[in-house]
Amino acid sequence: MSDTPFGFGLPPEEPEDGDEGKKKDPAGGGQGSGGQGGGNPFGANPFGFGIPGMGGQGGADNPFAAMFGSMNPTDLGAAFQQLGQMLSYEGGPVNWDMAKQIARQVVAQGTADGVKDASVGPAEKSAVEEAVRLADLWLDQATSLPSGANAAVAWSRAEWVEATLPAWKELVDPVAERVGTAMGDVLPQEMQAMAGPLIGMMRSMGGAMFGQQIGQAIGALAGEVVGSTDVGLPLGPASRAALLPLNVESFGKDLSVPSDEVRLYLALREAAHQRLFAHVPWLRAHLFGAVESYARGIKVDTSKLEEAVSQLDPTHPEQLQEALQSGMFQPQDTPAQKAALARLETALALVEGWVDAVVHEAAKSRLTSADALRETLRRRRATGGPAEQTFATLIGLELRPRRLRDASRLWASLTDARGVDGRDALWEHPDMLPTATDLDDPDGFVHREQMDFSELDKMLGEAAEGRKDQDEDGSQE
Repeated sequence: MSDTPFGFGLPPEEPEDGDEGKKKDPAGGGQGSGGQGGGNPFGANPFGFGIPGMGGQGGADNPFAAMFGSMNPTDLGAAFQQLGQMLSYEGGPVNWDMAKQIARQVVAQGTADGVKDASVGPAEKSAVEEAVRLADLWLDQATSLPSGANAAVAWSRAEWVEATLPAWKELVDPVAERVGTAMGDVLPQEMQAMAGPLIGMMRSMGGAMFGQQIGQAIGALAGEVVGSTDVGLPLGPASRAALLPLNVESFGKDLSVPSDEVRLYLALREAAHQRLFAHVPWLRAHLFGAVESYARGIKVDTSKLEEAVSQLDPTHPEQLQEALQSGMFQPQDTPAQKAALARLETALALVEGWVDAVVHEAAKSRLTSADALRETLRRRRATGGPAEQTFATLIGLELRPRRLRDASRLWASLTDARGVDGRDALWEHPDMLPTATDLDDPDGFVHREQMDFSELDKMLGEAAEGRKDQDEDGSQE
């Protein structure tokens, strides 16, 4: 570690001869944009936010010119506002206000894919509503689970950001909390007592940095998703099927498939997800619980964090940001962590496999492009997009159904062997679902006699009633 806590040091001394300093550094920036010398100890970009207009173009006569370059008053105000948010934040492990603000900026400016967000028009809303209505009619014949969508909505990217932010908070906060704790733990105990306020500032900055990175990732993901359930988790409000017309159009642009077929196929997938999450009451908690269990076992690479903290300079807070981007999270190689990962991957595969099988059953005789769209979606879920990879770096976890094809084959085999009702009955209880081992031997699972948990619950209830009656008779005596 450096001689001063966290690497905070004094700005370099000014040369006694001001003119000499000007000769050495006519731009006032010292030794490059890092601001290690010269008239600007803060560098060309003091806060590492990459705000448009920030440069180091000013002259030596104006020390703030090198700091802010040609920024207009609006950009300058935004820079100080973000600095204030960083230092004043006292909430949880992630500054979610900043995350939302940055995500909305990303979608408004189209910085992720070059396409700016746009409001959804009446014709697009009507098209989405009609697609979801028709999708639900087709699904009635492919699954015993009734419709799970009380409403069909067409979202802009910004509306998707707003609607899904609460779910992202559930997913990200457990990991971010570990980072916040680790930031204090990298210091010796005696230094922690002395540097309490500084640690508080560090955690505030860490929350802001995490918020910035999460905001960037959510904004980028908003440019990739086509609905509210693309990552296999119910990210949006319950019982609301949602499509993003702008992204649906982008998805189908190079497929040589009519746009109405693309929309309808994606509506089938969204509506199928909604049925599953609406009528399997334990499923959401099961999935989010699996993510949280895995997050609890994440190990923070304290060597990377300690290096970032020890070298942290108030002129370069982006060092912490770079450490977050570099991936400080490593799964612990323990039986519990392996079990948590297997549980999560199997759950995601079963959800996506069921949706894949049910949607194919509903679409194969009605849409000429059903097979092509199915394969495109499978590959898309298997590889993920850039934003999904960003989340993998930030929270140490890929929300990807690695065994999607295996699970889809198993659900299809179950349909052939037990019918639609027998297949869907397995969602009544988590212990009835196939395991990772069953995905290796689908035929063995399909033909195995399954325990009827409804009968078991009935027997347990009757037993409880019998004990209650005995207790009452005993008390009367």
